[in-house]
Amino acid sequence: MKVLVTGFNGQLGYDVVKELTSRSIECIGVDLQDFDITDRKQTVDFVKNYNPDVIVHCAAYTAVDKAEDDADTCRKVNVDGSENLALAAKEIGAKMLYVSTDYVYGGAGDTPFEVTDPTDPKSVYGKTKLEGEEAVKKHLDNYFIVRTSWVFGINGNNFVKTMLRLGAERDELSVVCDQIGSPTYTPDLARLICDIVMTEKYGTYHGTNENYCSWAEFAEAIMTLGNRKAKIKPIPSSEYPAKAQRPLNSRLSKDCLDRAGIDRLPTWQDALERYIKELGL
Repeated sequence: MKVLVTGFNGQLGYDVVKELTSRSIECIGVDLQDFDITDRKQTVDFVKNYNPDVIVHCAAYTAVDKAEDDADTCRKVNVDGSENLALAAKEIGAKMLYVSTDYVYGGAGDTPFEVTDPTDPKSVYGKTKLEGEEAVKKHLDNYFIVRTSWVFGINGNNFVKTMLRLGAERDELSVVCDQIGSPTYTPDLARLICDIVMTEKYGTYHGTNENYCSWAEFAEAIMTLGNRKAKIKPIPSSEYPAKAQRPLNSRLSKDCLDRAGIDRLPTWQDALERYIKELGL
C-alpha cells in the first residue's frame, strides 16, 4: 500500500506520516511547498505521478476567526482543494480519507451528535468543511470522512501549548466554560485514521479521544499536569467575543466506530498525560 498525506506541516498530517512509517507503509507527506491543492492541474499531476492507493487529506484552512473576513481563501482551500484531490483520487482509483470537524454541526443541545444527525454549521470555517465533505462524496464512492475536534499534537501550535505558556506568565487565565467537547491527541487520531484506511468500511466517522470537558476544565488539567501556577477563571462564551461562532456542544458520538468494529481512542485525560511527557514536562 502507498499513501499520500496532505498537510504534512500541520499537527495531524505530521503524525499520520509518523504512524504510517512506524507500520512500514510506504507514504509521502506533502504540503504547499510540493503543490497547491487549489490548483487542479498541479494537484492531479502530482497525485497521478505518485500514484497512491490512498489519499489522507489533512490539509485545511483552520484559522476560524480569520475565515470570517477571508471566506474566499478559506473556500478555495477547504472546498476547491478537497474537490481537486477527490477528482485526482477518482482518476487513479484511489481511496480518500477527508478529515472534517465538529464545526459542521450547529452545536445546540447537550447530547452527542451522531454521524447521521443534521448538519448546521454556523461559521465560514464550518460551512467550507461541510462543503468539502460534500465534494468528496460527490466524486467518490471509496471515501472515508472522519470528523474530529479540539486537536493537539507536537508539530504546531495548539491550546495546550498556549495554556502552558500563559500559565507560566500569569496568575489567572479566563477560559470559556460553556463549550463542551473532546480534546483529541493527534498520535491517537493518526492511529485511528491508519486503521480505517486499511479497511473498505467506507462512510463517515467521528474520531476523538473519549470523555468530554469544557475548555476551562481542559485548561485546569493542563495547569495541573504541566505544573503551572495560573488559576483558571471559568467564563461564558458571551464574555469572550470572537468573530466566528463556536459550537457550544461539540460532543461527538463514537457509536459509528463500534458499529464498524473499529477501536475507540483512549480518554483525553490519558492522552494529555502522554502529551505533557512528549513535551518533556
